[in-house]
Amino acid sequence: QVQLVESGGGLVQPGGSLRLSCAASGSIFSLYNMGWYRQAPGKQRELVAAITRGGSRNYPDSVKGRFTISRDDAKNTVYLQMNSLKPEDTAVYYCNADKFPLMPIGTLGRGSWGQGTQVTVSS
Repeated sequence: QVQLVESGGGLVQPGGSLRLSCAASGSIFSLYNMGWYRQAPGKQRELVAAITRGGSRNYPDSVKGRFTISRDDAKNTVYLQMNSLKPEDTAVYYCNADKFPLMPIGTLGRGSWGQGTQVTVSS
């Protein structure tokens, strides 16, 4: 089982940028597909960026062109660069690791999860 710790959240104005990091430990990082999910109050946990073991990336239309996921297997870390942030991006962001393909809606029973980091976009 892999352990995940997110960092980098905070308060940012609309149009601003943030970079989230997720450090992994406890298993062979390169074997996992990695993803970032977000969950706003009263909503499901949705996938906003995924990167496979081989480096293929996937984004929903809501963040495409604004968010970029990357991974550094030497550092056991996955990143999420978020640009042109909007108030609707406000949520708790979670890192996920799974040996199976990531699903559009995250569930606690699939893969490993970090504790989450709050991102608030507000003026």
